[in-house]
Amino acid sequence: MGAQLRVYKRRIRSVTATKKITKAMEMIAASRVVKAQRKVAASTPYATELTRAVTAVGTGSNTKHPLTTEADNPTRAAVLLLTSDRGLAGAFNSNAIKAAEQLTERLEREGRQVDTYIVGRRGVAHYNFRERKIAESWSGFTDEPTYADAKKVAAPLIEAIQKDTAEGGVDELHIVFTEFVSMMTQTALDARLLPLRLDEVAEEVKPQGEILPLYDFEPSAEDVLDALLPRYVESRVYNALLQSAASKHAATRRAMKSATDNAGELINTLSRLANAARQAEITQEISEIVGGASALADATAGSDR
Repeated sequence: MGAQLRVYKRRIRSVTATKKITKAMEMIAASRVVKAQRKVAASTPYATELTRAVTAVGTGSNTKHPLTTEADNPTRAAVLLLTSDRGLAGAFNSNAIKAAEQLTERLEREGRQVDTYIVGRRGVAHYNFRERKIAESWSGFTDEPTYADAKKVAAPLIEAIQKDTAEGGVDELHIVFTEFVSMMTQTALDARLLPLRLDEVAEEVKPQGEILPLYDFEPSAEDVLDALLPRYVESRVYNALLQSAASKHAATRRAMKSATDNAGELINTLSRLANAARQAEITQEISEIVGGASALADATAGSDR
């Protein structure tokens, strides 16, 4: 019985140490998610206005451009998957990877060859383990992405969309990331960045009842679109990176809180078992003492007779 009590005490110490770690990680994630939320709120208006400008140029001109013109028969597409460098975030990474795989399957069924670009070690490890081809990958900045990181990620995507498919370019650019809805809700979704669906985007960015103005372009609409293309892709990638970072911190906070609560319940259970083992040990010792005393008394009485 003493050995069992030592096992319970050892497990209680181990779980208590784990609980301290998960509680600390929960507090760190809670502080980071607030900062990430602020960055998302700060970047969203810029991305929205830039999309609005691109939409205005696209609807106001007949210029064929990768930003606004769909290929007659698209054959290649690029998919950018945003995951995290670290785990301990519940289903955050698995949901994003699942959404990317579903998107890839759909594009392949439609006859497109898919080039996959991945941000985050978790996504890279998943694809490498399954021996799937990765066009390019990045890691090391998913917790706190900067605009410089977004430019680094966007550069090969912009180059691919500007190339002809015969030279290794792509007709479409898709992105898969986790949208931060609230502290309790984060949704993995996919979106087509290029070419823009002008009618849908115009409805999204246009305030209710507002009519988009008409523009004259100097030197030409094509030059304006050429200048807006990298800015548009970079801003959208940056906003998605920030959304993904905020979602990851919220998921980590929720996962660590659940782990902390479970550790507390396990400690309570082990404490009850330890108390029961200690009580059983004490009862057994008392029984042995009483039994020994009774046997000694019986032996003494027998010798007196």
